[in-house]
Amino acid sequence: MNKSAHPNPSHRTRPRETASTAPIAQLNDAFRRSFVGGRVVETASVFALPEAERIAVLLAVRRFDGFDGDNDPHGEHDFGAVEVGVRRLFWKIDAHDCDLRGHSPDPTNPTVTARVLTIMLAEEY
Repeated sequence: MNKSAHPNPSHRTRPRETASTAPIAQLNDAFRRSFVGGRVVETASVFALPEAERIAVLLAVRRFDGFDGDNDPHGEHDFGAVEVGVRRLFWKIDAHDCDLRGHSPDPTNPTVTARVLTIMLAEEY
């Protein structure tokens, strides 16, 4: 459901975090907040923003904590939307195998997982 279409926007469901997704959410949060433990990729459009705006975008992504059932239905904290000035941006964390050839065999295990955080303008999604 589109958030803006909900009759009562303050009534959003909580993410369904389970015993198996809680460690993934913790690892994704640690990576997103620090940018340590993976790769951060900005699309060409984000990279082309003025430096001050890019810094503001990166800070907004690091500070994001607005997870709910609409943007995080599995409780993995792997997607979010931020607004910086007049721009709306999305970020997404993917858990790949260490060779970046496919999905991680175990996203709860940092030794076999390469996390990639991609930041894009909303219109690029």
